[in-house]
Amino acid sequence: MTGAAAAAVVDPPAAPLPRRLTVLPLIALIFYDVSGGPFGIEDSVRAGGGALLPILGFLILPVLWSLPEALVTAELASAFPTNAGYVAWVSAAFGPAAAFLVGFSKWASGTLDNALYPVLFLDYLRSGGGVALPHPVRSLAVLALTAALTYLNYRGLHIVGLSALALTAFSLSPFLALTVLAAPKIRPSRWLAFDARAVDLRGYFNSMFWNLNFWDKASTLAGEVEEPRKTFPKAVFGAVGLVVGAYLIPLLAGTGALPSETAAEWTDGFFSEVGLRIGGPWLRVWIQAAAAMSNMGLFEAEMSSDSFQLLGMAEMGMIPAIFARRSKYGTPTFSILCSATGVVILSFMSFQEIIEFLNFLYGLGMLAVFAAFVKLRFKNPDLTRPYRIPVGTTGAAVMCAPPVVLITTVMCLASARTVLINAAVVVAGVALYYVVEHAKRHAWVEFLAPVPPADSSHGSTTAPDAAADLEDVRAGLLSDESADEEGSKVE
Repeated sequence: MTGAAAAAVVDPPAAPLPRRLTVLPLIALIFYDVSGGPFGIEDSVRAGGGALLPILGFLILPVLWSLPEALVTAELASAFPTNAGYVAWVSAAFGPAAAFLVGFSKWASGTLDNALYPVLFLDYLRSGGGVALPHPVRSLAVLALTAALTYLNYRGLHIVGLSALALTAFSLSPFLALTVLAAPKIRPSRWLAFDARAVDLRGYFNSMFWNLNFWDKASTLAGEVEEPRKTFPKAVFGAVGLVVGAYLIPLLAGTGALPSETAAEWTDGFFSEVGLRIGGPWLRVWIQAAAAMSNMGLFEAEMSSDSFQLLGMAEMGMIPAIFARRSKYGTPTFSILCSATGVVILSFMSFQEIIEFLNFLYGLGMLAVFAAFVKLRFKNPDLTRPYRIPVGTTGAAVMCAPPVVLITTVMCLASARTVLINAAVVVAGVALYYVVEHAKRHAWVEFLAPVPPADSSHGSTTAPDAAADLEDVRAGLLSDESADEEGSKVE
């Protein structure tokens, strides 16, 4: 580090001691990072030309895509218990430049994802003859909703985690009633409905990919978790079962109870109409209320992940120290405001536009994450991994092949406009990296010393050897490029 840069680097300030996340609130937050319930899967039936493709998708893709991503998250989050999450993984594998670009693209895709939830919220209000707001009122409603949910996020992650638990129970409750009422009307033959002429492959894969991704987002909360090396793997695996069940059971009930000819009607918000036809107006209202609450949970979980990611990057010295400032509730104030601003700006986009853009951008980041996972297995086989996927290094590489193929498929199906916009985002990320580095060298703003925190306020453990383990992780993160090259020569 140059002398000028040293002048701009300060030690991390003393942070408030927020309450730690335990297993159940973390399961709920992961559930909302990934799913939030079956709201939003309706379009997969229309795009799949019937029930068959989405049912197969939610049976097969969790094994080929969700499980590998969840396993990678469990292993690396337990090895790197820091709020930087996947940014720390990529930094350890490929250096700070690649890590910054992944952090920027992941934050951008997360902000895009969060911009969906006000849209879905209003879609469910309008669905089935509900409230349709004129455009100016709709815009004000988005602003008010964003402000209210942002304030809740500011008040503390522990509150968000407990709220996510309550919201999970309420959001899934109407689908228990729907399943019971639909059971006598189900005709299994309807699950085999497939019309090749109605298939929209781009829409189908984008819908499936969006509904099954973001498992790694919760890794940016690892620094806020009680005993993260033990808690995180348990929470990830609990969330996998919850997500798959929350998708498949309502999908089987709805498509099995309604005529196959209704496939073209399955668009965003259609589950409220399914409730009307199966149970009556009371079930439609219940599902609409659950959808509204689910979107609150989705917003809160995404906002938490995005803002704590920025905090983690600031603690690593990648972005200015202001993003690491915590409120009296232990939350990253400026990081939350930055994420909320991005949501408001992007909320004018349509549902399908947002999904396609964020899937492409998220896919780019995930390719780097899978590559980092494989490289760390080869490069640092002795890195302390409290949870280790029970396969060898070659097996780990093979495990990553199916999700990489899926990501490539989704990206190849993207429109030219999506490719161009994402290319512009990547170029902006590269430019921003050099601007930030220039600011660091010239001491324009303060940066924290790039050391992952190991104190009690940031993902500590109580085991005596935990501190030594984290020192090993620090060494990996702080090694410069020459040390990386030297290490690879030794291998």
